Amino acid sequence: MQILKTIWDIFQNQILGMRWLSDLIGSMLSAFGLDTANRWVGSIQFFIYDVIKIVVLLCVLIFIISYIQSYFPPERSKKILGRFHGIGANSVAALLGTVTPFCSCSSIPLFIGFTSAGLPLGVTFSFLVSSPMVDLGSLILLMSIFGTKVAILYVIFGLIIAVVGGTIIEKMRMEKYVESFILSAGSVDIESPELTKKERLVYAKEQTLSTFKKVFPYILIGVGIGAFIHNWIPEEWVVSLLGSNNPFGVILATVIGVPMYADIFGTIPIAEALLAKGAQLGTMLAFMMGVTTLSLPSLIMLRKAVKPKLLALFIAICTIGIIVVGYIFNTLQALII
Repeated sequence: MQILKTIWDIFQNQILGMRWLSDLIGSMLSAFGLDTANRWVGSIQFFIYDVIKIVVLLCVLIFIISYIQSYFPPERSKKILGRFHGIGANSVAALLGTVTPFCSCSSIPLFIGFTSAGLPLGVTFSFLVSSPMVDLGSLILLMSIFGTKVAILYVIFGLIIAVVGGTIIEKMRMEKYVESFILSAGSVDIESPELTKKERLVYAKEQTLSTFKKVFPYILIGVGIGAFIHNWIPEEWVVSLLGSNNPFGVILATVIGVPMYADIFGTIPIAEALLAKGAQLGTMLAFMMGVTTLSLPSLIMLRKAVKPKLLALFIAICTIGIIVVGYIFNTLQALII
């Protein structure tokens, strides 16, 4: 058992976490006569290490996930969801959300398409919540930063929020608050052509390049902010605002996250740096969930498809769910880190 644990720790720290890369960059900077204990040099080391690590993981994960996603085009996903009813349909929709694009703005067109196709509104909302918040990429990247327990629990709680939120919307019968042009659009049921393995590989490559171009600026911004926090923000400031002494830290982090727009690859470096400075785990995860699920641009897009009352309900369900999950993680922090 100890051997398996050792192997897993090496995999998590050296392969996923790439700790060797941080040491290598530190050695290279030292070889140029730079002192890594210096704040500026430490910021440079953090920036180079995190950018390379996240980009490598991002490209590998997107390629794999895009290949898997090629088996689940919208038409096939619609047929799969149409076979289930009730909470089972919400659960399947949430799970399907884990193999879709990485940001909330990318998920909204699929949400509109599914709703136009006649799928239950609660089911499509379960998909809309889980798609940006929980994906296979976030699971792997969270494992590389926060460990296996945190990553698995993050995904589980994210799926719970998606299923519960969709179920509530379904029970409240909110269809009348969807814009009429969505409900009357209908859909053309076109069979997706069967792709060869080569075509799937080409598709995965194209998706990787497209997503990388779209996400890379946010990675640079996120890592830049993380490097600044890591080396320049006094620890006592972070602890006072986001540590255990502030009972409203989770709420504050969620509210701060909503106006921002980034995916999980851009928010993790910020959360990583804040956690190292003494912020609570649940507070940081609530910040990440708020940014990825309730970003202001995605809410503006969603408003084009739904009326204010349904939009407000969606925001309320997600916000309450994120805050509850944040406090749960803070309570369990000593047990899972």
